[in-house]
This record gives sequence, C-alpha cells and structure tokens, in this order.
Amino acid sequence: MLAMAGADAAEPALSAADTLNAAQRARPVLPKTSGPNVLRAQVLLDRAHFSPGEMDAAYGSGLRQAIRGFQKLRQLKVSGEVDAATWKELERDQEPVLTVYTLTAQDVAGPYLAIPSDMAGKAKLPALGYASLGEALGERFHASPELLRRLNPGKTMKRAGEQLLVPNVAIIKPLPKAASLLVDAKEGTLTLLDASGTPFAQFPASTGSKHDPLPEGRFQVMGVATNPEYRYNPKLFWDAKAGDAKARIAGGPNNPVGLAWIELSIEHYGIHGTPEPGKIGKTQSHGCVRLTNWDVMQVVRAVTRGATVLMQS
Repeated sequence: MLAMAGADAAEPALSAADTLNAAQRARPVLPKTSGPNVLRAQVLLDRAHFSPGEMDAAYGSGLRQAIRGFQKLRQLKVSGEVDAATWKELERDQEPVLTVYTLTAQDVAGPYLAIPSDMAGKAKLPALGYASLGEALGERFHASPELLRRLNPGKTMKRAGEQLLVPNVAIIKPLPKAASLLVDAKEGTLTLLDASGTPFAQFPASTGSKHDPLPEGRFQVMGVATNPEYRYNPKLFWDAKAGDAKARIAGGPNNPVGLAWIELSIEHYGIHGTPEPGKIGKTQSHGCVRLTNWDVMQVVRAVTRGATVLMQS
C-alpha cells in the first residue's frame, strides 16, 4: 500500500511524504516494482519531459520507455531501470515531488456527467466533460484517480477547502518548438526533436493495430485543433457495430479524440488525445497516434504547421 498522507493537516503530511521519498530514493527502480520510489521516478521523468503516461506508482511499459529515453538523452547506460547514475541525473531537479492542492468550490461542483459508451449516446450530449472529480484531478495531476486516493487516505474529495497531496507537475516548463516528430510503433513512443535531430521530449503512445497499422513514411503537420468536435463515420472502422450511424460528438476531455487533434498530411490520420489515459501503450488504436490529454496538449504547444512527422514501425 502506498500510504503517504494522513487525514490531518496537509503541510505535515507533505513533509512526511517527501522525507519518505528522499530516504528511499537511492534504491533502484526495477521492473515489477511499485511504491514511493517508482512514483518519485515517474514525477521526475514527467518534469524532465520524458512522460511515463498516467502515474500510478507502479513500473509499467510507459515508465520503462520514459527511463530508456531519458538515459539515451543523458548518455547513460540504457537499461530501462533507474540505477544510481540515472537517479543522479533525475535529481538535478530538486523541487518537491508532491505538493498540496486545495479543492475549490468549482472543483466540487463540476458539472460531472456519466458518459455513454456508444457514439449515438455521446452525440446527444452538449459537451463531453469529465465524469467525476477524480477523473478531472487525475488529468490535472497526470495521475490515476486510484493513486490520488492512495495518496490521500481519509480524504473525501467532496468538500471545498479540503487539502490533497498530489504529484507536483504544475511546475513543468513549456517545451521549445519542435523541428520534427518521430513516432515509433515498435517502441510505442512519440519523440520531439530539435533542428539538429536531437530528442528533447518523449511521450508514450498507442500507434495502431494489426487491422489499422501505423502508416510508415514522412508526413507533415497540416494544422491543430484544440477541444475538437469529433465526426464519427462507421465506414472507417472495421469494428463498427451493425446499425451504427454517422454522428457528431461535441468537444471535451471525454471526446473520442480527447482535447486536441493534430492533422497530418495523410487522410483520416492524426495525433490526438484520449478519454482513457490509463490505456495508452496498453491497447491498440485505429491507426492514429494516441496520447494522454496532458501529453497531447504539450505536443500541441510545441508543433507548428509544416513540421515533419516521421512514422516508423
């Protein structure tokens, strides 16, 4: 159990949590491990722009790829494990791993609405907002709702003014503009590169399936839309259900393409967000490149029309 916070004052709880993390940080983060050291690595990698995806304090594929990408950039032994040398580089960032967030009245009020699973049901909604406060906070702090509950035992998350321990990711610095993007289906990553071809940010991605493999080649960014409307056409999906009809789905974080759509110079393909961040890199897509909503928004701010997108498997 990842018990980092008490039910009392948040500031002492934060201090205790950071002390626990600091005391154990020299221990390696290896496959099949979980707990405070893993969460510490996830937060530090996220702030270094090597996203582990949805943080959950457990070693998974997103964390492994983030570690490998960070190690390559820093010219360390590429192992996918946080060894002493990797810790040393990560801990150049000395900001607290966790911070306190105070719930606002707006946080508690929402509105929150259950999202239908079918496209026809989604099409009836005026917006595809968050289904719950836990989901909204999870996206804001790049964490699974379950991790937030484990960080805050005894907290109801239903009262304005309640103080919560959360990953300290609001301090992540904006990315510079990318000259090109590399999507690697084998690695399950999207990487941003500068004009010299040097990578400076990496994100876990779902990149197609055997039915809809990632198209290989060199393409261009044609445009960017945030909070996009989604137009569903069942003829484009091999797994569409009989009787499905075309539908227009309003924007919002639970829209099928999430908070952003980056249009590419190949019809029907793009880079976009998702309403299911926990499934990135674990489930297949319909050929497009799918990122968490918070990661795709970082990419949106780092790309411009005409940027090169190289896709490979």
